[in-house]
Amino acid sequence: MKPWLLPLISGLALGQDFTERGFLDTTGTFYPQAAPGDSGHALGEALFRYEAFYKVTPRLRFAGGIDARTDSHRQVEREAGLAWWDRNRQRTALEVRRLIATFSAGKLTVEAGKQFIRWGRTDILTPTDRFAPRDYLNVVENDFLAITAARVTYGSLANSIELVFSPRLTPSRVPLLNQRWAGPAAALAINEARPDFPGGPQFGARWNHIGSTAEYALSFYNGYDHQPLYRAALPTVQRFYPQMRMYGGDVAIPLSLFTFKAEAAYFTSTNKQSDEYVLYVAQLERQAGEWFLVGGYTGQAVTLGRSTQGFSPERGFTRAFTAHAGYTIDTNRSLALEAAVRQDAHGAWVKAEYSEAFGQHWRMTVGYVWIYGSDADFLGQFHRNSSAILDLRYSF
Repeated sequence: MKPWLLPLISGLALGQDFTERGFLDTTGTFYPQAAPGDSGHALGEALFRYEAFYKVTPRLRFAGGIDARTDSHRQVEREAGLAWWDRNRQRTALEVRRLIATFSAGKLTVEAGKQFIRWGRTDILTPTDRFAPRDYLNVVENDFLAITAARVTYGSLANSIELVFSPRLTPSRVPLLNQRWAGPAAALAINEARPDFPGGPQFGARWNHIGSTAEYALSFYNGYDHQPLYRAALPTVQRFYPQMRMYGGDVAIPLSLFTFKAEAAYFTSTNKQSDEYVLYVAQLERQAGEWFLVGGYTGQAVTLGRSTQGFSPERGFTRAFTAHAGYTIDTNRSLALEAAVRQDAHGAWVKAEYSEAFGQHWRMTVGYVWIYGSDADFLGQFHRNSSAILDLRYSF
């Protein structure tokens, strides 16, 4: 072999261990009705996402991604700069979506950096999913936010233990007070003080077992609620994030006609303004040909009520019947339906979507979100926010 070929061969081998992907997504959301504090009827958004993956050795890998976005409704900041912690009131124009190093050796896996951590098994509401804050600028169309953490997983496919440590809270992003997803409060002249973020870390553990007849897990979390409570001295309010401890579990049992899934979590707090309560979900899931069907119930039981105003979509989606259905028409086309209907019929949310791919790179999605109810209901307060959605994505 010629000596001068060695650098070329090494470069080709290095290239085989590097992959990348991304997309440009443009979305139009159209609201037939005006809402309190927000007379706009259309919102345009654009998101560019780039992700890269590099395998240094079979044991060591890196993955990272960057989001760049803008919109027509000032939900995105106009300032320049690269964001990391996701503590801004608005979405940031340029941010590190994730950046993670993964080391694996036998039964041990260590992941460190900004990453997505998901616990639990159920749909729509996942009570044990404590390391998964969300972007709730649109309450019913929300994305997960990554957190900065170290995660250690040890075990086999049958039994594994997962330990998580996060040095700093990443809060869920709440609706902007001057826009329609703030609900009736958008019509009030409210000033928001600087949020009171906690300074301590969060940690948790989850043990998972996969057996021949069932899968189940037990989980524990100690840290802070990523959804806020409010201190009010009207017209000024301030967000704060109380201490939280969670004890939870989930199970999946495959049966002949369907899979039964259940999940529950008990939440306590040392903060005297926080409720103590149980969230639980029971659902049936079935794959039948090209259909995927899920139906269930989400519940809540308050064991100690302290009557403090807060923002919690997790609790807001409880005491409701939920459904999720998907149908694959062919390799390029699909239909999806999601719904949550309050047991007292005072609130309901239904989302229907049709998606179609064109060639290797383009996909179009059209949908409609229908919301019904009264202002006194968590879901019902957004009844003026029913909307049509048109999304066009170019992937590479």
